[in-house]
Amino acid sequence: MTNNGTVVITGGNSGIGLEAAVAIAAADNRVVIAVRSATKGATAVDEIIRRSGNSDVEALPLDLASLDSIRSFAKSWNDRDEPIRVLLNNAGLVMKERSTTEDGFEMTFGVNHLGHFLLTNLLQDAITASGPGARIINVASGAHKGARNGLDFDDLMWEHRKYSGLKMGMGAYAASKLANIMFTRHLAKRLAATGITANALHPGMVASNFAREGDGGRIGEIAMTLIRPVAITSAKGALTSIYLATSPEVADTSGQYFYKCKPARFTRWAADEVACARLWDISADLVGLT
Repeated sequence: MTNNGTVVITGGNSGIGLEAAVAIAAADNRVVIAVRSATKGATAVDEIIRRSGNSDVEALPLDLASLDSIRSFAKSWNDRDEPIRVLLNNAGLVMKERSTTEDGFEMTFGVNHLGHFLLTNLLQDAITASGPGARIINVASGAHKGARNGLDFDDLMWEHRKYSGLKMGMGAYAASKLANIMFTRHLAKRLAATGITANALHPGMVASNFAREGDGGRIGEIAMTLIRPVAITSAKGALTSIYLATSPEVADTSGQYFYKCKPARFTRWAADEVACARLWDISADLVGLT
């Protein structure tokens, strides 16, 4: 896919998001990275331009832990009247201790799922304007299998369960990644008649800055250091994101979960259409989406 329009990537300033941005820009696409830090965003833009040879790269401010920030980003974008050919929801985090977003949501669920849920919906007109063939891609994780009993709809904010230490924080992370796939599957169903596709993916066990930049605490830093020898590089971890964003092979594929650029199996909870629809309705209510 070359010269097919604008690709928006959340968290495109580091790790697999940065590597995806470089490769997608190198394929002659306009790339916009949505990032929390203006300084890191500017540094990433310089690197993407240098490595890709494409100067059509931009960074815009977005804090997925703030509904106001998400709405501001979407309004600013929609005021541009610029179609989005690909939306790559890449940003994510894992927490060592329970904390909340600006709006009172548990941080992991709020950022990894609700933030991207609202962003995708608010950018729907811009995506639709790109026409059939536009793509929405959600970076999930094989960790979703850790949510062995599915989502606890009575405690999505982890207020009534133990949440201390990275091991317990991984429980919230697993649930958020399951939510990513459930969101993707229901979104694909809603978009079935539009020609716009929605797919999710597992990037693999990646040796990146994930859980090493403070969110996971000291335990997160140690854990990522220990797995680094057996983990893949960020460049390899980005391959499935790049494939779903650019390959003509998946132009008509929607509602699937990919690993190593191939459809992969997900848990029965993600296949539960009733639960997927329920998550959508609850999410819409939580973020005030009408």
